[in-house]
Amino acid sequence: MGTFDFAAAMEKLKAALKPERYEHSLGVMETAGEMAARFGMDVEQARVAGILHDCAKNIAQEEAYQLCDKYGVALDEVSRQSFGLVHQYLGAALARAEYGIEDEEILSAIRCHTTGKADMGPLDKVLYLADFTEPNRDKEPFTGLAELRALCKTDLDAAMRYALEISIKSIVDRGRMMHMDTVHAWNWFLTKKR
Repeated sequence: MGTFDFAAAMEKLKAALKPERYEHSLGVMETAGEMAARFGMDVEQARVAGILHDCAKNIAQEEAYQLCDKYGVALDEVSRQSFGLVHQYLGAALARAEYGIEDEEILSAIRCHTTGKADMGPLDKVLYLADFTEPNRDKEPFTGLAELRALCKTDLDAAMRYALEISIKSIVDRGRMMHMDTVHAWNWFLTKKR
């Protein structure tokens, strides 16, 4: 990928996001970069995905749907019913349209950082896990955070299985709809384990 202007992106994001969401994005950027370095991946690519992953998070629902229409982002019924999922799809479109990202691996990682998906690539996994484990998560820790962080240091696939288990349990416990991409991710990682 070409040189990314982190300073310009961070300035734009700071204006677009709530302060706690901006801090979270910085944490994800750093955590994704550290994980990429640990596993011999492209650190800048991971940091770009990390800083941009929630670029659509604080957009109001009506505006988000208008932007989805504008950028041709198709939303399935579960995403429409669970608005919290929309930002991953719209975020990938905005990363391309407003931040000039053409790297398909970065766009894929942003597009699946909340639900996961089958056949996740290394950057998809790193962003999903960095979003789950970045340092600001200590403010509202969840059961299994320490164990997940430990797995993130040694085995991305084992960490993904554990993160998906935590996520699925949370979705079920809260009586929420589960996106089929999450189901497909879970099944894919179970099959991959064998």
